Amino acid sequence: MDFWVRAAQLILSLSLLIVLHEFGHYLPAKWFNTKVEKFYLFFNPYFSVFKKKIGETEWGLGWIPLGGYVKIAGMVDESMDKEQLAQPAQPWEFRSKPAWQRLIIMLGGIIVNVIVCFVIYIMVLFVWGEEKIDQSKMVNGMAIHPYMEQFGFQQGDKVLTVDGEKLDALQQLGGEVLIFNKRHFKVQHPDGKVETIVLPEDIGNMMWQNGAEKGAFDFRYFLSRVDSVAPKTPASRIGLKKGDKFVKLNDKSIRFYDEFQSELYHNKGKKINMTILRDGKEIEKEAYIGMDGKMGVNFKKLSISPDTSAIYTQNYSLGAALTSGFGKGLRTMYMNVAQFKYVFSKKGAESIGGVGSIGKLFPATWNWQAFWTLTAFLSMMLAIMNLLPIPALDGGHVMFLLYEMITGRAPGQKFMEYAQYVGFFLLLGLILYANGKDLIGAITG
Repeated sequence: MDFWVRAAQLILSLSLLIVLHEFGHYLPAKWFNTKVEKFYLFFNPYFSVFKKKIGETEWGLGWIPLGGYVKIAGMVDESMDKEQLAQPAQPWEFRSKPAWQRLIIMLGGIIVNVIVCFVIYIMVLFVWGEEKIDQSKMVNGMAIHPYMEQFGFQQGDKVLTVDGEKLDALQQLGGEVLIFNKRHFKVQHPDGKVETIVLPEDIGNMMWQNGAEKGAFDFRYFLSRVDSVAPKTPASRIGLKKGDKFVKLNDKSIRFYDEFQSELYHNKGKKINMTILRDGKEIEKEAYIGMDGKMGVNFKKLSISPDTSAIYTQNYSLGAALTSGFGKGLRTMYMNVAQFKYVFSKKGAESIGGVGSIGKLFPATWNWQAFWTLTAFLSMMLAIMNLLPIPALDGGHVMFLLYEMITGRAPGQKFMEYAQYVGFFLLLGLILYANGKDLIGAITG
């Protein structure tokens, strides 16, 4: 059931964004009296699920849900209509229009996606407000990724300020470091001591390379009983069973999941002593932890600590929502651009995911606030990705148009056709790679 709820949200979100993106091309094309032959949601090789001719445009629904398109007369695009391009240029064709008009047509989809992101954020803040966290009311503090402990952070810390500012979005603190290079943290340790922690200048890359970009700062969760034990793991070799509960690791009492993770992380490649509660009795075990820092146990649904009382909703007037929503959109734009320094790396290539990975971002139960918030984020992501200077993407066309406007010479038609082929196969390869990784991950669990 969770799968279908997520799938429905993903399909609805992407369908809305694709249609709006394509309208961003369609409308300026019509304004400049350019013929639009087709407008499709999803791709339709060989046949269409639905199609209807209205005026000069065929409107339809394809069967391959990997995007959509508008076919503009006289344009070298994914349709590769060489027969039309071999004919003399007509006044209503894309190639007959001034370069500045063609540039607006090509940028239209990107501009619409940017606007949609801003509008949705404003709407969400005005209708639902924004969930925030008052760390002063957190009884148990934060869970810290074990990698961050070497810089002075402790499990149960409270972050008072970041670069001199009070932040109220706990789970975004990792992004503040990774993307925005925030380095000066004023924290209160569990013993009440207040300390200023200054992170290294290259902390973002250090976090990325060591797997600390996710869950760097999070809520604390009580450690529940073991739900299952994976075969051929340290846990299975020492006979751990479903229902067992960890009491101590290396003589340290364990209450929270982050404490459990921290002990495993800091004992990679070593033996670890543990006290297990089973059927009301404490038993001692010893296990060798591999270099991956994992034991091979899965827990029942983790229960959050009483710190949910620190969560509150800030409501916005329309004026405040306009200001904050616009700021949120700008922040999302910067995040999407800045992340490329991590994407274009070996680990970044290994971390690429397809539609399955995107689908997992949606909640397992239908939540309109979460749906629209994620749709806004995906809208900006779609805009930035389409702006990449890759032939077959809008950004590729923009690159060639800018070249034409600067030099006064348009690239030859044959060159544009070959560039389109190269861009198409690059994108196809990336789609197959990303979704293949998702499929393999789903099969192997």
